[in-house]
Amino acid sequence: MTSNFDLNKILRPHIISLAPYSSARDEYTGHVGIFLDANENPYGSVTAENYNRYPDPYQAEIKQKISPLKHINAERIFLGNGSDEPIDLLIRATCTPGQDHVIIMPPTYGMYEVSANIHDAKIDKVLLTPDFSIDTEAVLNAIMPQTKIIWICSPNNPTGNVMQNDAIQTLLENFNGLVVVDEAYIDFTKAPSWIGQLDNYPNLVVLQTFSKAWGLAGLRVGMCFASPELIRILNKIKPPYNISLPAQKALLEGLEHIETKTAMVADILHERSSLCTMLEDLSLVIKVYPSDANFLLVQFEDAKAVMDYLIGAQIIVRDRSRVQLCQGCLRITVGTKQENEVLIDSLKKYQQTSVIV
Repeated sequence: MTSNFDLNKILRPHIISLAPYSSARDEYTGHVGIFLDANENPYGSVTAENYNRYPDPYQAEIKQKISPLKHINAERIFLGNGSDEPIDLLIRATCTPGQDHVIIMPPTYGMYEVSANIHDAKIDKVLLTPDFSIDTEAVLNAIMPQTKIIWICSPNNPTGNVMQNDAIQTLLENFNGLVVVDEAYIDFTKAPSWIGQLDNYPNLVVLQTFSKAWGLAGLRVGMCFASPELIRILNKIKPPYNISLPAQKALLEGLEHIETKTAMVADILHERSSLCTMLEDLSLVIKVYPSDANFLLVQFEDAKAVMDYLIGAQIIVRDRSRVQLCQGCLRITVGTKQENEVLIDSLKKYQQTSVIV
């Protein structure tokens, strides 16, 4: 356990004393009355659905539904415009531009680096090992007094693997900054979430999303779980109404259909296994990496040629061949049974064509 962790010591000093914007819905939280406080249009909207009123800035009703689902108090939940918003806010809250550092572990999700660059935070890159595990000793050696955040994606994007628990625990216990575990793909693995460890590690932050397993990518809603003190800081520096009213309404509806989400995840896992087997049977495939996510990282003999061929067939995958440790690899999202069969048929046709040539 990180007994020496003090949130105030890693926050930018002016953030601690910052007076946040106070919206009309901060000052009056009731739902009944004649609302003449927020300069809204009193006649409704130009659309059939009325969106003339500002949404709840803290999404209280949604958090009350998430709380029992994730077995965590609502005061430990922050909702953002996708996971990208809390990623941005965590850096904004802790990293003085041109001075403070974050550690990332390529290959990993690209927004950690992009957000750090936007805020002019220095980036220390510690490569994963060849089997895509955390190089714990190298990460510990990279920590310096200016290091504020260590970013860990687990299951990792684009490699698909869960990071080793002992490595994450070691970092939590030996680093007095934030250790952020991004669990965007947690629903596709049997590995437990780190949410259950928040009481043990005050410097732990866990990110999740509604974009993947829940099928709500278009709503742009991400979840951040952390200490109540850090959640208060994120609420203080976020835009006043960061989750739109249509998104909040749709999400409340979605949270009533957990069984649908569970069934979709089961289908994806079944198709992931089938797709992996079919890909491994192709001679143009060098390796299909094990995956705990809803995608497969696949190494091809000629990834660029395969990518170009698939685009010509209007099958769009992600070229990761220029990413460190992912040379020759394409990232393929698990589709429906029909979509996966079309993909495999196209790869077989390419394979036949390349043999003839």
